[in-house]
Amino acid sequence: MGKLEITRLIHNHKLIAIMRGIEEKDLIGTVQAMIDGGIRLLEITFDHIQDNCIEDTSNKIKKIVEYFGDQVYVGAGTVLTEREVEAAVEAGAQFIISPNVDDIVIKKTIALNAVSIPGALTPTEAVLAYSLGADFVKLFPAGELSKSYITALMKPLEHIPFLAVGGITPENVKEYLDLGVRGVGVSGSLVNKEAIKDRNYEHIKSVAEQFTLNIKLNSEG
Repeated sequence: MGKLEITRLIHNHKLIAIMRGIEEKDLIGTVQAMIDGGIRLLEITFDHIQDNCIEDTSNKIKKIVEYFGDQVYVGAGTVLTEREVEAAVEAGAQFIISPNVDDIVIKKTIALNAVSIPGALTPTEAVLAYSLGADFVKLFPAGELSKSYITALMKPLEHIPFLAVGGITPENVKEYLDLGVRGVGVSGSLVNKEAIKDRNYEHIKSVAEQFTLNIKLNSEG
C-alpha cells in the first residue's frame, strides 16, 4: 500500500496502537487480539536501551508484515536516526514516528516514501516539522498537557494534522478527537503488558473494541 493510502487509513481509523517492549514470542497473539478488536495500525517501537534495538525492532516489523499481510499496517516508533528509518522501511514499516523533530529523519522518511510523524510540544516545533514535510505532527506527551493548551496550540495551526499521543484511554479518546486532533496513539491502556504476560488476549480485544466503538461514535457525531 502506498503512502497516500496509509495517510488516508490514519485519517479514517484514527488510532495507532503503540507496541513498546513486547517480546517477539508474544507478538502474534497480541496483534491478532488487536485486529479482532478492530485495530488496523500498529507502531513497533525502537528500544534504545537495547544494544541490538535496530535488529530486534526490524525483525518484529518483518514478522508482523509477513504473518498478517494487509490485515494490519505497521510503522516504527521512537525513530531517532537515519539508519533506523532505513532499517524500519526495509523491514516493511510504512510510517515513521519520532518523539522529536529531526530534519534528517523526516527527509529520509520522505525519500523512502513512508509517512512521516515527528513529535512536537510547541507551536515552533510543530510548524518546523510540517515545513520539513511531515504528514502528521505527533503532539506529545498529550496526557501531560491541559486540553486548553492543546486547543490553543492547534487553533492558529488548523492546516497541520495533529495526532495526540500519551494518556489516551477508551474513556477520554472522544474528548481528544473533539479537540480537533486527527487521531491518537495509544500504548499502555491498550497494549496491556500484564494481560500479554498472562496471554489474556480477550482483555486486549475487549479494550480494542471499546476504542474502536468510541472512535466510531465520534466520527458519526
